[in-house]
Amino acid sequence: MQPIQPNARVTFRIAHEDDAVLVVEKMPRVVSMPGLGHEHDTLLNGLFATHASQLSRLGKDRSYGLMHRLDAQTSGLMIVALTQDAYDSLYEQFKQRTIGKYYWALSFKAPREPKGVIRFPIEEFQNRVSRWSTMKQARISKSGAASLTAYRVIEANEIAALIEARPVTGRLHQVRVHLDAIGCGILGDQIYGPRATSEAAPRLALHAHRIQFDHPTTGDRLDLSCGWPSDLRKVLNRLSLRRPDLAPRSKDAGHQPTGEAVSEENPTLSQDES
Repeated sequence: MQPIQPNARVTFRIAHEDDAVLVVEKMPRVVSMPGLGHEHDTLLNGLFATHASQLSRLGKDRSYGLMHRLDAQTSGLMIVALTQDAYDSLYEQFKQRTIGKYYWALSFKAPREPKGVIRFPIEEFQNRVSRWSTMKQARISKSGAASLTAYRVIEANEIAALIEARPVTGRLHQVRVHLDAIGCGILGDQIYGPRATSEAAPRLALHAHRIQFDHPTTGDRLDLSCGWPSDLRKVLNRLSLRRPDLAPRSKDAGHQPTGEAVSEENPTLSQDES
């Protein structure tokens, strides 16, 4: 019996594939892994329709190969291990924070500084959303875990800003919480950020567009990217901002904080880190 039910209706784009590792572009509004209310319609269900033999061998203890997760509303690149050795190598890279993850975010305004590092600690909590249910959320708190996000402004005008963010740590909803903390809440965010901008995009305007890691077998540094998501193109046009994937890559496009001390941790691969 398959541990995860395959579902070929859940589609994804392949950015890279070999015998050890798969990098896919998750579509918006798709949950990463099965859970309550999403037992059969997640990215992992779609992956089992094409890679069941490899992922089944990895098993639940290795998250069936998923190395990290994205929020349902967030689109973009995700790494999937296809062998146990590849999973263990990538897990260690996440633990050592040598994997580079870059997000494009649309904000209702630009940060005060054109680039910088956000260091506010983040803690998770259970927020009661109804009489019968709670939702795991995150907030800035002195008692939270050390968290670090580097950012740079790609383009801005009087009504909005296009920001690239690189979360160094992998806290729950880190990019969303950190940008909101500096007054740059992401458009379409129904949880964080100003209520006035929560309907300013058809969904959360956040896209994981680039990922860098050492190949678990060859050791070669892979640098993979994908374009601006089609469902957010009209939002860019309305805000008079240009598509970042059509512009030459900036010399700052590999921006990375150096010399930053953060607490040691194991990577929590089950979290939605966007």
